[in-house]
Amino acid sequence: MKVATRLQEIRPSATLVMAARAAALRREGKPIISFTTGEPDFDTPEHIKDAAAKAMREGFTKYTAAGGILELREAVRDRIQRDYGLQYGTDQIIITCGAKHAISNALMALCNAGDEVICISPYWTSYPEMIRLAGGTPVLVKTRAEDGYIPSAADLEAAFTERTRVLILNSPSNPTGAVYTEDKIKEIAEAIRGRDIAVITDDIYDRLIYGGHRFASITAAGEEVRENTIIVGGVSKTYAMTGWRIGYAAGPRPIIQGMETLQSQTTSNPTSISQKAALAALRGPDDACDAMRTEFDRRRKAMLAGLRQISGIQVTEPFGAFFTFPRVASFFGRKVKGKELRSSIDIGEALLEEAHVAIVPGAAFGDDRAIRLSYALSFEAITEGMARIAKFFEETLE
Repeated sequence: MKVATRLQEIRPSATLVMAARAAALRREGKPIISFTTGEPDFDTPEHIKDAAAKAMREGFTKYTAAGGILELREAVRDRIQRDYGLQYGTDQIIITCGAKHAISNALMALCNAGDEVICISPYWTSYPEMIRLAGGTPVLVKTRAEDGYIPSAADLEAAFTERTRVLILNSPSNPTGAVYTEDKIKEIAEAIRGRDIAVITDDIYDRLIYGGHRFASITAAGEEVRENTIIVGGVSKTYAMTGWRIGYAAGPRPIIQGMETLQSQTTSNPTSISQKAALAALRGPDDACDAMRTEFDRRRKAMLAGLRQISGIQVTEPFGAFFTFPRVASFFGRKVKGKELRSSIDIGEALLEEAHVAIVPGAAFGDDRAIRLSYALSFEAITEGMARIAKFFEETLE
């Protein structure tokens, strides 16, 4: 039996592949430290879990509206009004099965076959694959570490064609941790002004920003830009709720309604119990979130300090999310047990086998010169992992 042609055009998530390999080695008794997944190691706050338990006890275990319960859409509306200064109707908001689901739905609602979608590279590994599944063509706009992994307006304008349909923005960025300044956002807004280009702004890490930086949204650039923008967010990262699978999108009513129609014929509604938990997250106190962000910042600094002590590694300081993206190309051509390292994939495999450290190769994000490390794991694991990585590069390589 043959699988559909579309599946031959996409690759499995490199992050999940490496995480699975690390888990398999752990089961064999190997002391693996995994820097792979973007998943907070903190537990979901108690008041959120209590809301889910209450929902189950009260029998809130049935279907809901495909686009999510009204109370949760109202909570998203209120959060966007507070954080963005924007007003949306609840019919301009959809609740989805995670932020990834929201992005996928938006691409399916926006793209026709052959439409081009601009991805800023390095990019989150799922963007190009979701674009292809929607029938679109990913167009990569490469950025440089020297520029903080942020494109210029000229970079974007050079990539625009008459087939450009969508631009995906992600700030703070996965994998680089780049945070776009307000001035840079305005520059990008001017580049697309007057063009029939939709913007999907993936803001899943908008509450995880450090070092005095602030979140800036392209929706602040004026009504014309806002009318062509879909805001995507969720509770996974901010509230340590990755497994609950609740995301959301807000944007122009026709697009949101199209996404809801699509959702009604694919997943139906997000889980009823998880929606009640997300409602408690958005309506409840942020003390736990603030504590998590403070700890992430402490871990960020420790990882940066460890990486900067390794001769040959170059790292651009990340100011958001929970990733570093150190460049390791200077080690290409070196050997491990006689095997030459020619790529980030080779380095990732050697680190796993020799140092028992799991990372994600930068090739998965469009930059083979780097590797991605998550600092969403314990301070102790980061300290030990940095020591293993240093030993690998300083002593194991031939």
